[in-house]
Amino acid sequence: MECNDSFVSEEHRELLRSAAESMDPTSVSPLEISTSPKSPKAQHGKHGYGRESPIKHDRHSHSGRDGRPKKGGSGGKGTWGGLLETGDSYFVDENDPNYDSNEENCPSNSSKSPEDFKEYKKKATVIVEEYFATDDIIATANELKDLGYPEYLFYFVKKLISMAMDRHDKEKEMASLLLSTLYADVIDPPEVYKGYSKLVESADDLAVDIPDVVDVLALFIARAVVDDILPPAFLTKQMAALPKELKGVEVLRRAEKCYLSAPLHAEIIERRWGGSKNRTVEDVKANINSLLIEYVACGDKAEACRCIKHLKVPFFHHEIVKRALILAMERRAAEGPILDLLKEAAEEGVINSSQIKKGFSRLIDTIDDLSLDIPSARDLLQSLISKAASEGWLCASSLKSLSVQQEKGLEDNATQLFKIRAMAIIQEYFLTRDVFEVISSLESENPNASAELNAIFVKKLIMLAMDRKNRQKEMASVLLTSLHFPADDIMNGFLLLIESAEDTALDIPAVVEDLAMFLARAVVDEVLAPLHLEEIGSQCVGLDSIGAKVLKMARSLLKARLSGERILRCWGSGASSQTGWEIEDIKDKIGKLLEEYDSGGDMREACRCIKELSMPFFHHEVVKKALVTVMEKKNERLWGLLGECYNVGLITTNQMGKGFGRVADCMDDLALDVPDVEAQYKHYVERAKIAGWLDPSFSAVRSGLPIENGFCS
Repeated sequence: MECNDSFVSEEHRELLRSAAESMDPTSVSPLEISTSPKSPKAQHGKHGYGRESPIKHDRHSHSGRDGRPKKGGSGGKGTWGGLLETGDSYFVDENDPNYDSNEENCPSNSSKSPEDFKEYKKKATVIVEEYFATDDIIATANELKDLGYPEYLFYFVKKLISMAMDRHDKEKEMASLLLSTLYADVIDPPEVYKGYSKLVESADDLAVDIPDVVDVLALFIARAVVDDILPPAFLTKQMAALPKELKGVEVLRRAEKCYLSAPLHAEIIERRWGGSKNRTVEDVKANINSLLIEYVACGDKAEACRCIKHLKVPFFHHEIVKRALILAMERRAAEGPILDLLKEAAEEGVINSSQIKKGFSRLIDTIDDLSLDIPSARDLLQSLISKAASEGWLCASSLKSLSVQQEKGLEDNATQLFKIRAMAIIQEYFLTRDVFEVISSLESENPNASAELNAIFVKKLIMLAMDRKNRQKEMASVLLTSLHFPADDIMNGFLLLIESAEDTALDIPAVVEDLAMFLARAVVDEVLAPLHLEEIGSQCVGLDSIGAKVLKMARSLLKARLSGERILRCWGSGASSQTGWEIEDIKDKIGKLLEEYDSGGDMREACRCIKELSMPFFHHEVVKKALVTVMEKKNERLWGLLGECYNVGLITTNQMGKGFGRVADCMDDLALDVPDVEAQYKHYVERAKIAGWLDPSFSAVRSGLPIENGFCS
């Protein structure tokens, strides 16, 4: 029997008041008990939380055709409820595609103007665009907080997903990650719920611009359920509220049947758009290998083409062509299927003609190395080129000639064998760090110290290091300083690297940066002189060539302040086998070894200690400390050590000049302890010039030069 406040007798009121006093006073208020049984608050009983409830998220019903409970109530037992409640500041925009005339009856619409909502829409769109460009979650969160209007955040949710749906997998993954990060902290759960509700309702409109809206939106909803930002009951409630003919119902069914009901659905959904955004070149190469091997096993061209498209790397399709051709040469039975796949991909536009040509060209450039593993590689590649050209999907005339390549690149067996052995020596060195073993192996493999073979070894060493981690790059630089190759041989090795840099860039995108750093490091370690950079530059044709870019970057690295110290630590540690040394540690070691020698130590032992520091770019510190000690103590024992270091090539003229120059910069401080320091300094400069340590143009007086990092200490 229905009743309301006007038909409740005083006797009934007393009974209800008594019942209220016996219950938890925080659960039900007398005012709530006095409401009609049909009132939503009365239906809640102790499960209904008012706005003053300490519970964080209200649970309200989604019943009713317009998506709201009757009389603005909060639903019944077991519902999420109240998720369309937007607060007193909500208003209705008649221009909104989701506009509902029933909302005009809501009294809360009067406090905000349509102009505010229009402005919010514009700013929300800008924030989404900036997020897709920068991938900065923290900045996006701060912008949303600064924007205000938390009651409009449902629109941000809707806009973010609708824009991501029309973009690549990267943006879809970014959108899902942003929502799961901002959920509850920046965007309240009811706003997330409402945003997804609006998307489902507008699925028909979205289908005009996004043909596969059903599948994409279903996946977004499934991802939200997996990420715990939507309740599983969202699907059933929305299906019950929507007319059956709308696409939104199809979206919800797809999410439930195809995604959330599948075995291991959480892992599958999480990785559907790539999961990790930090996909590396090695990851792509591994995916290419997997799809080619799977294709050879099953022969499904349509699936293989779909997988190629799914990689989303059209600029890297030449790698697919190259690896497919190598696979065809290694497995003769796979040649037919591989050529069929490449033909299909070319005709369907999955791989364009430019990428096909580049893949063949890369293989032609490396055919000599490939011949070491596949002796008939040259003939097999020529056959593949002929077949591809006859089928019409390759323009053979645009490729380099294999015969010209053969005439140009014929190498004797000894050189080919040396390349194989050099690869093995370098790989073993990266595992053992045994420099002496490398030197011993090179002496046996190259007994005549052939300049050509030395250059090939330098090229192989740096090539292998560039494709590895910083530890191996550091080890390669250390090895270069230990081999004592002639500087011209090392320079020729770098020239070989620069000549092949364009092909290397296909496998190692950062080839310019890595080569520039190796080149700068070689100059800092004094295995190359600055003059060698000029010679390398003279052989680089064109300002836009990779060689010119490498040279320009290397010079800028060397011109930077404290370039030696920075370049030394470019890969995380010093050139010595001891990692983590700081400049102050090195200074301390130099001071102790000079002090030990000055007190009666052995000259040969002192030279060995200086060499073992493995920091030739910092030998100016040895010169500076030795010269200061000589002038302070008027004891020339350390002067003799400097002479020995110069004579055996341990300290170069360049480092001598830097050391004497630093002493000149500290002259004012030294004069406090050594009054005649200026006269002594001029005397030793002249002696150093006579001995050939310093260039004749070196000036005994320097002023105004900056003192770096307390080097005068």
